Parts: sequence; structure tokens; C-alpha cells
Amino acid sequence: MRLLLIDNSNTRTKLVVGTPAGLETTVERVPTERLEAALISSLLAKFEFDAAVICSVVPEKAELLRAALASKPLHLISHQSDLPIGIDYPAPEQIGADRLANAVAVHEQFGAPAIVVDFGTAVTFDVVGQPAGYLGGVIAPGLASMTEYLHRRTALLPQIDLAEPESAIGKSTIEAMRAGAVFGYRGMIREILQAIGRELEADPKVVATGGDASLIAEGLPEVNEVVPNLTLDGIKLIGERNIS
Repeated sequence: MRLLLIDNSNTRTKLVVGTPAGLETTVERVPTERLEAALISSLLAKFEFDAAVICSVVPEKAELLRAALASKPLHLISHQSDLPIGIDYPAPEQIGADRLANAVAVHEQFGAPAIVVDFGTAVTFDVVGQPAGYLGGVIAPGLASMTEYLHRRTALLPQIDLAEPESAIGKSTIEAMRAGAVFGYRGMIREILQAIGRELEADPKVVATGGDASLIAEGLPEVNEVVPNLTLDGIKLIGERNIS
């Protein structure tokens, strides 16, 4: 079965077809704020698929996607989906669909215990234990959100492109901001990982994904793997269990 996998996140929406052999090579990316009925219709026309799986954290856009796919078998991922892992969480309805997809994918690819660090609009840490499954995690501001906030809330600080700083001692405003963003962010990630590890009393596999994963993970030996399409991999796994 050819599944159209849709990762509807706050900033970008990704679409790709998944087959038993894996993900097809072309991932279509569009800004989530641009999603409306006409654009969705034109996007769907680019793909040949038998059914669709939506992983959404933007309810308004999820409804538009659901309406556009009404003629196809469809599964919208939630805590009520049939998952290959358990959930040890007091209010499972509060878990974002993307976090569930990440947890399923990391468990399938790396086992447990494991931590997924997803660098998106927010950076999320999701913890998978053995044998309980999904245990919970951490949510913090995303790297781009932090730098955008500095630009908007200060008169003289510019909008910057994120890149590896040339030095910890910035010789320009832009380099100083990059040093603060990248080195500071790595420090936050490291401290959170250490705190989670102490509570787990284990040595978890740490897997990074999301837009800024490669940049931040490059200077973090605590991160074992970077898997750019981890969320899509999880969406595919969940779709295969929930669509017959």
C-alpha cells in the first residue's frame, strides 16, 4: 500500500509517499501558514497514493487536510492510535502526534531506552523506556524562536542566519548572537539530557531530528545519531498499523 504521509507541524508541513520499501525520495515542504484548500488540492495532485496518514499539531490545518482527503482511507494520529509501544503518561491526550511518531520511530530503529530531541519551532525531548514505552519528556523554545524573539524585542539586534560561530568571542553583533544562540543552546540541550539520564538511571540512545538538528548535534557528543526523517518514519509505522 502506498501511504501519503503528512507531517503538519507549526512551521512547515511535509508530504511524502511511504511504501513497504521505505520513503520515496521527494519530500514536499510548504509553510504551514500557507495551507488552504486550493493549495492542498494542488499538493495532493502531485502524489499517487492509496491512503493517507496525518500527523498534526495544528488542528485548524488538520481539518483542512482531512476534508481534502475525504475520498481516501485516512488515519489521524493520536494517543488512541494503535501503537507498537505503550504510553506511561497521566494525560495521554496531551501528547502531540509528532511526539508519538518520534517515539515509535526511535523505538523501532534503536530500541529503548532512547531519547528523541526534535529541533522544531519548539525543541522537544521524548523519552522511551523499556518496557513501559513512552514516558514523557521536555518542551523548550526552539532555536529559531529564541533568535527571532531577540530581533523583535530589541532595537539594534538584527535577524540572523543560524550557523556555526567562528569563535565563542564574537567580533561583530551577528557573530556574538550566533555564539550565544549555538553555544548557549548546546548547553541547554546537554543539561536537559543529563537530567533525564539521571532520572532514567540508564544510558539512553540519543537521536536528533528536525530543522536545526545537524547544526546543534555537530558539537554535542551526547547525541548519537541524527535522523532527518525520523518523524515521517514514525508516521509511516503508525499508518501501517492503523490502515488496512
